[in-house]
Amino acid sequence: MPDAAAIAATVRAGLARGLGVDERALSPETDLYDDLGAVSLSVMEVLCTLEDELGIELPESNSFALGLRTVRDVVAAFETRAA
Repeated sequence: MPDAAAIAATVRAGLARGLGVDERALSPETDLYDDLGAVSLSVMEVLCTLEDELGIELPESNSFALGLRTVRDVVAAFETRAA
């Protein structure tokens, strides 16, 4: 399992790549929907890619995934399941 720093770095890179933004523009508080204009389908696709990259599965519930609004939320979701 990757450590917390590796998870955070992978999530940031994956979000930037998947949502077509500069990674330097992402802070923990960046809201995927309000700040980046992401749509739920693109966020779901990024989450699936990150699950594969990190070898960590998130709950398959749409409501869970849609509850992940910020970069911090996504990092925390993967960190929690890696522990």
